[in-house]
Amino acid sequence: MGLQNAKSSRAKRASILMLGLDSAGKSTLLYKFRYRDAFLTMPTIGFNVDMIEAGKDFTLTFWDVGGQKKMREVWSNFLEDTDGLLYVVDSSDKRRLEESRREFELILKNESIKNVPVVVLANKQDLPGALNAEEITRRFKMKKYCSDRNWYVQPCCALTGEGLAEALQRVATFAKQYHKSKETFTALKEF
Repeated sequence: MGLQNAKSSRAKRASILMLGLDSAGKSTLLYKFRYRDAFLTMPTIGFNVDMIEAGKDFTLTFWDVGGQKKMREVWSNFLEDTDGLLYVVDSSDKRRLEESRREFELILKNESIKNVPVVVLANKQDLPGALNAEEITRRFKMKKYCSDRNWYVQPCCALTGEGLAEALQRVATFAKQYHKSKETFTALKEF
């Protein structure tokens, strides 16, 4: 096994934390990322983990953590060593939008994910009255809360799969960049 092989067999991995209120559509999205078909999911008690290849030599490990109130109390335990945050919003549920925004704001204030890139998935775009990406950007005050990091709001629909390829691409790109900057920083510290 030559040096070249040794190098390429060590594929890069990045951890992506998937959060959002219960029934925002996290598990359905994760399933759709992998299998491209709709699937009936149960509320996640605890968390799901799934690995998804995102291009050559790059694997994303998704941590899909339940969004019920009692689960949200442990969200902070998952923030360590994450390379990207995927926050899922039910764009059609106007009643819970404020609750979702508050939880989002709380996470972003956590020191453990300072500078970690964020992709917000404005899910359920197929439903009547769903807020578009611009509105979610405004309501979630993205420019204010995410000024110190890469961020993007992607409209999508977990059931039809619309917007998911773009979302995955965006998450992978952000995670790669973040991973690189982290490695550089560590190298400089050791230097």
